[in-house]
Amino acid sequence: MTILFIILIIIASVILGLIVLVQNPKGGGMAGSLAGISNQFMGVKQTTDVLEKGTWIFAAIIAILSITSTFFIPGGTTTVTNTNASGAPVPANNQPATPANTVPLQTTPPQQ
Repeated sequence: MTILFIILIIIASVILGLIVLVQNPKGGGMAGSLAGISNQFMGVKQTTDVLEKGTWIFAAIIAILSITSTFFIPGGTTTVTNTNASGAPVPANNQPATPANTVPLQTTPPQQ
């Protein structure tokens, strides 16, 4: 399903790029040269308005496809194993394991 979204996003991006390249910021460009003096192309007046609407539509399509595709990206769960500095696993009670050859700390002060 992710491949389908990628293909649709690429197609919409190419079409959006072509629409943008056809436009001229001042209203001329290929739209002006194809439409001639009266700015009429295949029965549509104001080709620049159609191209501007097409730009917004394809930009919205790309945004919607990009956001929607995130729901279909497979996400795996990772298991994290807690380890101490030596690489040994930490017990489940979240207290560090005490090595067998250590002496516990003295909690009472020495007698004088």
